[in-house]
Amino acid sequence: MAGDVVTVGEVVLGRVRAQAEVLAGLDEAVRADQPDAVHRMRVACRRLRSAFRTYRRLLAPGAADELVAELRWLAAALGRARDREVLGERLAARARELPAECGPERVAAELERWGRAEYRRVWPEVVAALDSPRRRALADGLAALLADPPLRGRAGRAAGPELARVAAREQRRTAERVRSALAGNGDRDRDAALHDARKAAKRARYAGETAVPVAGGAAERYVERMKAVQEVLGEHQDAVVAAAALREQAGASKESFGYGVLYGRQLAEAERARLALPEVWARAGRRKLARFG
Repeated sequence: MAGDVVTVGEVVLGRVRAQAEVLAGLDEAVRADQPDAVHRMRVACRRLRSAFRTYRRLLAPGAADELVAELRWLAAALGRARDREVLGERLAARARELPAECGPERVAAELERWGRAEYRRVWPEVVAALDSPRRRALADGLAALLADPPLRGRAGRAAGPELARVAAREQRRTAERVRSALAGNGDRDRDAALHDARKAAKRARYAGETAVPVAGGAAERYVERMKAVQEVLGEHQDAVVAAAALREQAGASKESFGYGVLYGRQLAEAERARLALPEVWARAGRRKLARFG
């Protein structure tokens, strides 16, 4: 490196190091089931995986493939508990907004019991994952990569232009998925396409986060716009998943009327989120957004 030029390799390794530290520091909090600990560990897994995938051309071919696979495994193990926790909370909160004739408190109480039972059922998977040899191997693998980074020559390029180029690429990738989702035909295909667009927006957001130390406010604006896309698509996905859960549980409930009304409301929430997407994307899809200067 010449002078005080910051390279893209340095920035990306800084991102990986910071998220690896977050991941390592959360083990005990997750085991103790502290509030939001599972969520934070899962997000760290996603940010690390995204960094390795988004900037894979900076690393020797295949250097991070095993780490990416193991981060996906750990995030999935954490996710089964986290998703059920969030789903139960969402459904109970929405149930309390039902009209009196739907028995809102009875429906909410039943859904809370179901959510807690589901969470307890899958919680042992989280502890088993943390105690497994795979978790220890993942920590060792991250440490080894950071101790001797397998960087390629292009990692020595100036960070600013490279980070902006990657952000623009991720913005285009998200645009393709948003267009595909909005043009979808069947409901099931459309829901899957919207979910894919959400994942692309999240990856773009993480690319923007990586650029913030170098690009400052310009990258922060990019992150904010991509986060808005991710959130509206997340609301759609949450509503779709909630509706499916209600449909599955309604047959065993004595509150079938309340479940039916709640189901209809979840479908309406999904539709509102889908209709809001074009306006949200119009702000995130502007070409100049990824020009960090």
